[in-house]
Amino acid sequence: MNTPQQRSTLTIALCFIVALIEGFDLQAAGTAAAGLRQTFALDPKMMGWVFSVGIIGLLPGAFFGGWIADRIGRKKILIGAVTLFGVFSLLTAYVDTYSHLLLVRFMTGLGLGAALPNLIALCAEAVDERRRGTAISVMYCGVPLGGALAAVVAMFSHDHWQTTFIIGGLAPLLAVPLMIMLLPESNVFRQSAVHATRVSTAKALFGEGRATSTTGLWLSYFFTLTVMYMLLNWLPSLLLEQGFTKPQAGMVQMLFNIGGALGSLLGGFLLDRCNPIKVVLSVYAGLLAALAGVGFSVGIVPMATAAFAAGLFVMAAQLVLYALAPPLYPTTVRATGVGAAVAIGRLGSVAGPLAAGQILAAGAGTAGVLLATSPGLVIAALAVITVISRSAQGTGLKTAAAR
Repeated sequence: MNTPQQRSTLTIALCFIVALIEGFDLQAAGTAAAGLRQTFALDPKMMGWVFSVGIIGLLPGAFFGGWIADRIGRKKILIGAVTLFGVFSLLTAYVDTYSHLLLVRFMTGLGLGAALPNLIALCAEAVDERRRGTAISVMYCGVPLGGALAAVVAMFSHDHWQTTFIIGGLAPLLAVPLMIMLLPESNVFRQSAVHATRVSTAKALFGEGRATSTTGLWLSYFFTLTVMYMLLNWLPSLLLEQGFTKPQAGMVQMLFNIGGALGSLLGGFLLDRCNPIKVVLSVYAGLLAALAGVGFSVGIVPMATAAFAAGLFVMAAQLVLYALAPPLYPTTVRATGVGAAVAIGRLGSVAGPLAAGQILAAGAGTAGVLLATSPGLVIAALAVITVISRSAQGTGLKTAAAR
């Protein structure tokens, strides 16, 4: 591990492993929804809170995880975050009341939230600017792959929903010693920390002409993650309500995540090599079409195809956002900037599952739930284009925007 290339490769590989585990735990509640509903006698609104309380935990986790990491280091916070969500994911398998279930899901979300901005910052700082999007893509494709693994475990665990949370708790706890021994701290962070001058959070986010870019980034994160987490949490339940069997729903969820892994890789790869505005327009147009397909498909083959496309485009959209955030902020406040954007996105993550639960409780079908998200996606696309246009005037995306 003497050369920069070896250090960057090891960083991305270890971050990919953590992202894989994080993806598993993020979708654990969704894939185990049927068992949770039966065990705790949950109605749709209560089920919405089970999904959303973990996402509520993601919000402070993402913000403070990034903010503290800019002060004491990315590696330390990432290890603490992985330990936290491992412990409470494991405890989810053993709770016996609804209130305890909400508590452990909140604490799991807190750890998951703190991990993500540090995964993004570590990968962004491990490579040069030309490969930043690709590095984040490779790391983040672990998230949908982990979700696909969660769907596979749910398919084979039958009525033993606890198995999902036991695996989701033990895997991160086993990864922690590996991270302690092998994960290098960001060299860019180390060098900047020596000469760092602390600034207020407001100045970090909105100072030096960053107000418009930060606001646009937050809008795009909010609306994109609204759709992302609505699909992650409600897709299996929506499929069952449409008459698909549990194995069929599991297969569709797995295809959604496989599409997501491909979309994650493509998002950063295309952003590094193509005109970013064209990439954004293509991704969000594809996502709108895929959601319409999920809402109106009849039969397992059309539904599986639409779900695969939805996973591909929604994850590509999210990856574009994750790749855009790091270059907007200096190293000394990078994790704070990324963490704040992720935290704002988590507000959308909370809104999505809760809104879906309310709409379903009111009697609307799957199509009504999915079509209600369309205006937000249009706003997200316009906000991303604004951020890219402003960034192209500086150095971050100037070369890419010219292509």
